[in-house]
Amino acid sequence: MPDKRLFVLDTNVLMHDPTALFRFQEHDIFLPMVVLEELDAGKKGVTEVARNVRQVNRFLDELTCDAAHEDIERGLQLSQRPFDTNGHGLDASGVLYLQTRSLPFELPAALPGNVPDNNILGTALALQQEQSDARVTLVSKDINLRIKAAILGIHAEDYYNDQVLDDVNLLYKGMAELPGDFWDRIGDRMDSWQDNGRSLYRINDAMTQDWHLNQGVYLPGDNEFEAMVRERDTDSAVVEVLRDYRKPNHSVWGITARNREQNFALNLLMDPDIDFVTLVGQAGSGKTLLTLAAALTLTLDEKHFSEIIMTRVTVPVGEDIGFLPGTEEEKMTPWMGALMDNLEVLTQSDAAGEWGRAATNDLLHRRIRIHSLNFMRGRTFLNKFLIIDEAQNLTSKQMKTLITRAGPGTKVVCLGNVAQIDTPYLTETTSGLTYVVDRFKGWGYGGHVTLRQGERSRLADYASENL
Repeated sequence: MPDKRLFVLDTNVLMHDPTALFRFQEHDIFLPMVVLEELDAGKKGVTEVARNVRQVNRFLDELTCDAAHEDIERGLQLSQRPFDTNGHGLDASGVLYLQTRSLPFELPAALPGNVPDNNILGTALALQQEQSDARVTLVSKDINLRIKAAILGIHAEDYYNDQVLDDVNLLYKGMAELPGDFWDRIGDRMDSWQDNGRSLYRINDAMTQDWHLNQGVYLPGDNEFEAMVRERDTDSAVVEVLRDYRKPNHSVWGITARNREQNFALNLLMDPDIDFVTLVGQAGSGKTLLTLAAALTLTLDEKHFSEIIMTRVTVPVGEDIGFLPGTEEEKMTPWMGALMDNLEVLTQSDAAGEWGRAATNDLLHRRIRIHSLNFMRGRTFLNKFLIIDEAQNLTSKQMKTLITRAGPGTKVVCLGNVAQIDTPYLTETTSGLTYVVDRFKGWGYGGHVTLRQGERSRLADYASENL
């Protein structure tokens, strides 16, 4: 098999990641003319895709602006532009080829060449026949195009550079089970002390090398033990015994944890020193309810934050319902059913009667703001509790845009289920939620928990497992 590789890029790869031109290291890239035509058609508007297309066009302009026609025909060195838009180093050392002449190809009669996808297939087929010393690979996010390429004998691959993990099962869970002989193993190699009512242990053992800051560690069974890693050294770690939010006297806005994962989540949510929390879990695992309960307690009772802001990406599961009238919050209300449902649970106490519930609801709605993602760019939130719901539908770039809105004193909580992604071209391993869980792993002011057990109802649990 030839060592040299030539990658033919589909339009959707560049629309998805404008820096894809520089992500193939020492290998060469070929852009068919039809791809440039599709990029030109997609540059209009203010959507994320349009912005990405315009960035690709700027990259191509930088590469071609001072090049003579002969240089373009020979290929443009990608190493002349060694940084991406954020100043991060790129190690591209290959050559970019732009289609400068018509490439003769013959497709089956069922695949007319004037269709853009089939034109790309024909170009890849012609290059494969013309350059026998190189392995030609078509790179596309379009599954159907990759299937058609396989039928024609063209090697095709998905674009993997944005993939955070090879398998979503490798995603950081935020918790680790201690070995059954934990207490016997550490024995006299453990120090314990009290600090402002907190119980702390220093564990000197090789097992701590695999731990991360703010990770939960637990020992199930009769000697049940639950703690969180607060400090970590080369061969030791300091853990803090968790507060048990499963007890009624430790309830948060009337809510108690129903399992170990929820208890870890509430310890992260209720800690004002933790700036960033991610909660991943199936439907009904309590992500939104726990987060809202903690947000209301920290905002209204303990005054750590001035207000609660909630946002989510507006991707419909079925057909779009069209334009909605009203203000920004009124337009977002249909998308915030989860917020309203959980607020109803949190304010259902009958102690104050109908009038009391109405007054409570009015107070809560004045302290909770609903914002659209479309208006987040350029904003700065000070002393806010920011909740990003359905975060699995965000790209890594959108996630960065949102999290960087946080000013001093703001806590950001991202909620989602990577098994329920509605955004085209995003998968469990490329979701923005997966991206931030992996990148914030071990940061001293962030934490993550994967909620594995559903607590909504026996019907919902059965449906999650069997449908």
